[in-house]
Amino acid sequence: MLGRPASHTIDGPVGLLEVVVEEPVEPARLQGLAVIAHPNPLQGGTMDNKVVHTLVRAFALAGWRAVRFNFRGVGKSEGTHDHGEGEVDDLLAVLADARTDPALRGLPVALAGFSFGGGVAAKAHARWRETAGSDAAALVLVSPAVTRLSVPDVPAHTLVVEGEQDDVVPLDAILNWARPQALPVAVVPGVGHFFHGQLPVLRELVRRHLQGLPPAASL
Repeated sequence: MLGRPASHTIDGPVGLLEVVVEEPVEPARLQGLAVIAHPNPLQGGTMDNKVVHTLVRAFALAGWRAVRFNFRGVGKSEGTHDHGEGEVDDLLAVLADARTDPALRGLPVALAGFSFGGGVAAKAHARWRETAGSDAAALVLVSPAVTRLSVPDVPAHTLVVEGEQDDVVPLDAILNWARPQALPVAVVPGVGHFFHGQLPVLRELVRRHLQGLPPAASL
């Protein structure tokens, strides 16, 4: 397990959900709230995955409070795996709980995820857009599971990052999903699904993307 703050549990749709909250590197410059989803639990995915940890670090460096969690049936989270359906409810429950903090009032929201978690984050964003009437300030998807989940179209400002040699979610599949949306994809050359040896590159891609967003006051 990677070093991180202690987890706690919150009420979720089918029981308790295990959550970890990490503050921005400069807490006085809090930019917003990010909720980050992990890869497929059926293949060992948890919130302590190295790519998830890298996303957390990128958001923290860019000034965001980063919240990660275990989907139902993982770690201390109750319930059973629901193949990307109930997991959307899990993510939205974590988001709703985190937004009760008065320190976040008026600040933007970001959703992010890796692989299975990327697909769930995209689906959760579509649900968020229906209820909130607007897009999240940022949506960051790393190798979203477009071959296993029905991943909806996403906003034009979405950052999609893919490894050129990904053998779990192939680059061609990502491009076939992105092409009808005219959605750019950031491809990291020579990298597989888990970005071995290139996690700092991923972190910097995400951090620079977040720093290019408009100030919170204008969102």
